[in-house]
Amino acid sequence: MKGATHAVLAGAVVVAFVIGSVNPATIAARLLGKDLAASGSGNPGATNAGRVLGRKWGVLVGILDVLKGLVPTFFAGQWFGAHAAYAVGLAAILGHIWSPFLRGRGGKGVATTLGAVLGVHPWVAGIVLAVFVVAVVLTRWVAAGSIFAALALLVTAAVVLAGRAPGDVWTGLWLIGVALVVLWRHQKNVVGWWRQRHLH
Repeated sequence: MKGATHAVLAGAVVVAFVIGSVNPATIAARLLGKDLAASGSGNPGATNAGRVLGRKWGVLVGILDVLKGLVPTFFAGQWFGAHAAYAVGLAAILGHIWSPFLRGRGGKGVATTLGAVLGVHPWVAGIVLAVFVVAVVLTRWVAAGSIFAALALLVTAAVVLAGRAPGDVWTGLWLIGVALVVLWRHQKNVVGWWRQRHLH
């Protein structure tokens, strides 16, 4: 029975990766005769979709990217438990970032990460979303919102590991892992901000 369960879980991880690999931004752009890779920032994510295709398309893409992380993670949590949901959620995030359908390219993973966290720990997602919104409002820069949201994940992970919030060691480590992935994907934004700050 355990072998069968492990096989099903492995299949769920693969399916989550494939779901994450489907890129709504690129699909929408092609339907509208646009090429995101050659437009705006060149990133196949919700922010660039909104910039190139229009705000409504950006919102739609963002919602779909959230669902890519939310749906597989939520059902994995219901069927196999939180620890299995962590693996499935991470697979969806990595699929979005390194989509085989885009030859290894992909978005920065922010919306899909939010969906994955929402699928297993809604209270954490609420904190992250609030930090994101406040940061974007104050800076008027989506990348800054994403960076501060990832930092909020790190702080939340520290609170969980200290035993001050629901979760176990694996919860804390998973939150740290997905936060570091988002920060790594925004390293160019951080470097650009740092250079701009010190050149003026």
